[in-house]
Amino acid sequence: MAPPTEPDYLYWVIDAYTTSDRYPYSDPLGNDFNYIRNSVKVVIDAYNGATRFFITDPGDPIIQTWSRLLPGMFHPIEAMPPALFDHIRYPQDYFEVQSNQLMTYHMTDPQVFYNREDQWRAPNEIYANEAQEVQPYYLIMRLPDAETEEFIQLRPFTPAQRNNQVAWLAASSTGDRYGEMLLYRFPKQVLVFGPEQIEARINQDPAISQRISLWNTQGSLAIQGNLLVIPIERSLLYVEPLYLEAEQNSLPILARVILVYRNRIAMAENLADALSAIFVQEREAAAPVLRDIEDGAQTLDDLVPGLIDVPASPDAAEPADDS
Repeated sequence: MAPPTEPDYLYWVIDAYTTSDRYPYSDPLGNDFNYIRNSVKVVIDAYNGATRFFITDPGDPIIQTWSRLLPGMFHPIEAMPPALFDHIRYPQDYFEVQSNQLMTYHMTDPQVFYNREDQWRAPNEIYANEAQEVQPYYLIMRLPDAETEEFIQLRPFTPAQRNNQVAWLAASSTGDRYGEMLLYRFPKQVLVFGPEQIEARINQDPAISQRISLWNTQGSLAIQGNLLVIPIERSLLYVEPLYLEAEQNSLPILARVILVYRNRIAMAENLADALSAIFVQEREAAAPVLRDIEDGAQTLDDLVPGLIDVPASPDAAEPADDS
């Protein structure tokens, strides 16, 4: 494989996994495997089909065995050209499997674990006027234990029987931190709005609800996009795009951006205007729709978050400690 230094080079990078359904004392959680590792990145030259396999998890015993069976086929990740390595991403489906397991196996106390006293779940969001589960999504942000911004994947969690947010999990895709995971827990004594509560507040806002209803009755359809929960210092910024789609010859366009920050909610034609409405010190007369949320205001200034490191490549699940 020639190093991708020329502008006419194009490569496909595909994630490959090693799996097993015979790992001892491991919970499959509805999957057909109870062990999974993202051990290989497959790089394919889009022009000539040349394929190379790079090992991203040298500690995986299954890929170690394949490497001995097929000598010369697998290469260490250090041999990947830097221009390609800068573009690898922590896989979304692998992160989803790990975060699904974490909803139960974050409980380390045996009594709490067996009674499921602190079970988590993935929250729901409104997408195209229907409720669906929030999927992991990518962000560029600076994690609490990092010095600079990096490309991460994030997923929020809520309690099994409630809608407030209790934690979020992030996985890094940047350089030497690739695969490192961070679990951020919110104090239990503080109410932190979850995606479902934010969606309810968006749809209950008179100006936003009126705008959506108006568009839905003029031969078009207002579509609420994915709600993003973005940590900012000790607070959370919620961002939701609003698309407009015609009933005939439909081609959705971004019509509005809705932001919720602490006790304020704003809707504007673009992200910059919405951010200005949220963070501006003085409200101008011609400002976009902006309202204060009167009750249940979210203030996280006094939070002292707990940081818990999660192994970079955990198995599908770890058995609970019976001791």
